[in-house]
Amino acid sequence: MALGLTAGTVSSAAASTATGTTSTTARSDVISRNAATPRGAGRPVLDPPTASSEPPTTTTASTSPPGASRAATTPPDGPPGSVPPIGGEKSGKTKKSKQVNLPNTVGRVFFTLPKTDPRNPKNWRYCSASSVQGKYRNLVATSAHCVYDTKKNTFYDNWVFIPSYWDGDTAWTGKAPYGIYAAKTFNAHDDFVVKEDYDYDYAFVNVYNGIKVNWEKSGNRWRWTVKNVGRLGDNVGGQGFTWNRSTKLNVFSFGYPAGEHPDGDKPFTGRTMKWCYGKTKAMPEAKKYNLQEHIGVKCSFTAGASGGPLLYNYKSASRTGYLVGVNSVAWDTDGNDRYDHISSPYFNGDTYKVYKAAANRWTGNMPR
Repeated sequence: MALGLTAGTVSSAAASTATGTTSTTARSDVISRNAATPRGAGRPVLDPPTASSEPPTTTTASTSPPGASRAATTPPDGPPGSVPPIGGEKSGKTKKSKQVNLPNTVGRVFFTLPKTDPRNPKNWRYCSASSVQGKYRNLVATSAHCVYDTKKNTFYDNWVFIPSYWDGDTAWTGKAPYGIYAAKTFNAHDDFVVKEDYDYDYAFVNVYNGIKVNWEKSGNRWRWTVKNVGRLGDNVGGQGFTWNRSTKLNVFSFGYPAGEHPDGDKPFTGRTMKWCYGKTKAMPEAKKYNLQEHIGVKCSFTAGASGGPLLYNYKSASRTGYLVGVNSVAWDTDGNDRYDHISSPYFNGDTYKVYKAAANRWTGNMPR
């Protein structure tokens, strides 16, 4: 049984908003659209919550479709290829580490439903993502369903990425040691945007240079100062990227699960990063998601982990590896109402097209 690893629902208040999208371009199968930009001169995307904010909650919105009768097919469409992680361009030996060091590149994503009031806590959602190598060191990899609303057929608003996020439930209550990075351009495959085909459930987001926000309360009002902290890849590095690999690879999956299992148990909070490790395999077909080409790994992640990376050849000493997938769909393979696998689209030449288009886009500072 396959169940969507949907974005979680954040219940808390925010006061600022963003204005409409700008240009749209298309390169063959690649759809690139500029994100809504923050309103005002240098104003951050998010304000702190009010004293009356409700505690955050998470939901999974999907239901279980029938399992498939045949295994998915995941043939490569060309020779394998790879792009090294940031810092991996230079050859050199790295000291081995006996423990699993969490990657600085992975973080939590927050966004609002399209054209909704961000002050309404019901309009906020969250996912996971990772910084990846790109020409301008401004690239984030996640799931397409974490950037595009298939119900409203448009991209989400107020999209921000916080690498190494921890100890919080919202974008403004958690720790952001490397800053907050707002989306400038979403890059996704046409087959997901138009056909809702989860074999293409991946996206690459160009983000502006990061900011750090300092909030101070004066009486009954909050005041803030903003500091520019520069490019994402300069601050946390970026994972490599690889495609047309074997369907049987040892990988780490990282993310911020926070939702419930189908039986109602909620083992994760989303406040800290979690990981799974195992060997991938081809997953069955899932007609609900038009899914025929997914690879999966044993893992009990729940909602909120969507978009987190599957990293091949991950080295704990350098905290880098090669992005070979993103968390897309959660599976209950034995029917006991507990997620036991996660799956990702198989990364092939189509994935590389989207990556390549995104990896060469410049962003710069947030608008002022």
